[in-house]
Amino acid sequence: MTNTPIHPVAAPAAMTSSTADDSTTTVNSNHTAASTPASGSRVDAPADVTRTLALPDDLAPVALLGARDEVLRAVERGFPDVSVYVRGTTVTVTGAAARVDVVIVLLSELIDIARAGTPLTADAVDRAIRLLDASARPAEVLTDEVLTTHGRSIRPKSLGQKAYTDAIENSTITFGIGPAGTGKTYLAMAKAVDALARQRISRIILTRPAVEAGENLGFLPGTLTDKIDPYLRPLYDALHDMLDAEALPQLIAAGTIEVAPLAYMRGRTLNDAFIILDEAQNTSPEQMKMFLTRLGFGSKMVITGDVSQIDLPGGRPSGLQVVRRILDGLDDISFCELTAADVVRHRLVGQIVDAYARYDADRAEHADRSGTDPAARRGGPRRRTPSEFRDRNRP
Repeated sequence: MTNTPIHPVAAPAAMTSSTADDSTTTVNSNHTAASTPASGSRVDAPADVTRTLALPDDLAPVALLGARDEVLRAVERGFPDVSVYVRGTTVTVTGAAARVDVVIVLLSELIDIARAGTPLTADAVDRAIRLLDASARPAEVLTDEVLTTHGRSIRPKSLGQKAYTDAIENSTITFGIGPAGTGKTYLAMAKAVDALARQRISRIILTRPAVEAGENLGFLPGTLTDKIDPYLRPLYDALHDMLDAEALPQLIAAGTIEVAPLAYMRGRTLNDAFIILDEAQNTSPEQMKMFLTRLGFGSKMVITGDVSQIDLPGGRPSGLQVVRRILDGLDDISFCELTAADVVRHRLVGQIVDAYARYDADRAEHADRSGTDPAARRGGPRRRTPSEFRDRNRP
């Protein structure tokens, strides 16, 4: 995968000296420094240390600490074994040396994030702690602005999302594969709107397969637009978040933005466009090949999908699963795997994704041991396709 590398965080001591020149280290008076123990004697626990960090003059304390100190409380929840006190513009951290060093690094990164204009919240602190655990710089990830719209900025919120947006920037074709809530479609849409605003491309094309209705929409009521719109509604919702309500109908009417089902892509060559295929797990291998070969000059493609939610009837293979084996390793094509750690919806969504992953792994292991799928042995009902319902009801 060809992504812009994210540099690991420097050692805490170096970060402390470079970002907190006035910081000092003292030994807590309640503890005595341990001397070299005699043979067989008990080793005393390491003494606590206290370090101080002076807030910069150009940053208001509330910008770092948050309303009602919610940011400070989040730091304390993340490090319950460390004491953090604030008096004026000085932050004092006390605890085991290794843990105190991490908190100093965290606070220094939060200062950089606040200086960049990114609002600090308890959720941002939790994400910053996870980024530090992954040896990444939170300020480098959380201040990477993808798009500014309606007075707010769209930025990656995890290491996986940062790698994904970097891949979209640097590759002609990018695959974003991961569970619901990881921002696959939303970030791709933001990159597309940004590219249009910068005049890097002349149009945006958004498409989805309509397999939930068996690709046969004739039995649904209404006009063709009425039949198709429910499957494309999530794409419209994202566009409404990023564009003015008055501008969107004009852009669609002019053909600058096109939202269409995947079947409408056949036979076309798409030049100078940013093309997004959403819900790609519901494409067949033939449809995936058809879509990828629509690529024209000056265009980018982003293909998103969740291979754990395939709705293809009859156990047909997913084009998103097959294409990985075919195209992996080709230049200018990136595959980005997002996980539950990248979920940006309610915290329960990430836990739900993890729980389903464990369930699927347990079921697969059980099936390997017994040679059959537990659901199949139980004789569970198979979901009928729309065509089967029609055939059954014919006189």
